[in-house]
Amino acid sequence: TTGAEPLFFLDYIGNCGLSDDAKAALVAGCVAACKQAGCALLGGETADMPGTYADGDFDLVGFVLGVVERDAVIDGSRIREGDALIALPSNGLHTNGYSLVRRLFNVGVGGDPAAERAVLERSYPGLEGTLGEALLVPHRSYLSDLRPVLAQLRGIAHITGGGIPGNLPRILPDGLGARLDRQSWRVPALFRLIQETGSLDEAELLRAFNAGVGVIVAVAPEDAAEVSQQLAESWVIGEVTRGDGVTWR
Repeated sequence: TTGAEPLFFLDYIGNCGLSDDAKAALVAGCVAACKQAGCALLGGETADMPGTYADGDFDLVGFVLGVVERDAVIDGSRIREGDALIALPSNGLHTNGYSLVRRLFNVGVGGDPAAERAVLERSYPGLEGTLGEALLVPHRSYLSDLRPVLAQLRGIAHITGGGIPGNLPRILPDGLGARLDRQSWRVPALFRLIQETGSLDEAELLRAFNAGVGVIVAVAPEDAAEVSQQLAESWVIGEVTRGDGVTWR
């Protein structure tokens, strides 16, 4: 979100009892992600830790180093009242909200394994595949989307934990807020299913999940049409206003 280009990645795999094939598959996934991002996998560490992890469990952690010219850092300081806010869609939960999902669907909480498996293997209207498959879609990378327009971006908000209300204000200078059009996008079926299962109201959904919005960028009004055209699947979600926080129209 600062405009940096990734240079290299290091991985760490903590585990108990993983087969060599499983470890190799994890590293292969890291290699594929590095190729997609255009950075190098320099090395990493694999730690076998019986007693720390349950048999067959693993923890995959990564570190990436990037570089950006000091005068090209995107930190939100150039955002002004009237700037356009352009959204890019998410492709799933990304990396946030899983604890709540597990609780709402009663999976991964120490219940009957067969019953939990049945929930995850069930197909629901609007989902491509099963619930489990929808929840396991890898986090979308926005690097290739944003790279061509970085020079025109005044701020980049990654919509993670806390949803839009918890993340968009972080990039806005003091005294500025955002007015967003809730009708400018359709919440994907996965999030509606979660909302219905947990009886969440709209505000709770938008605070807990990305709700189909993965990234929001701020651009000067005169650049909005060009940036929107270059960013496939994007749409204008709102504008920067006086005030603070996020309001909806």
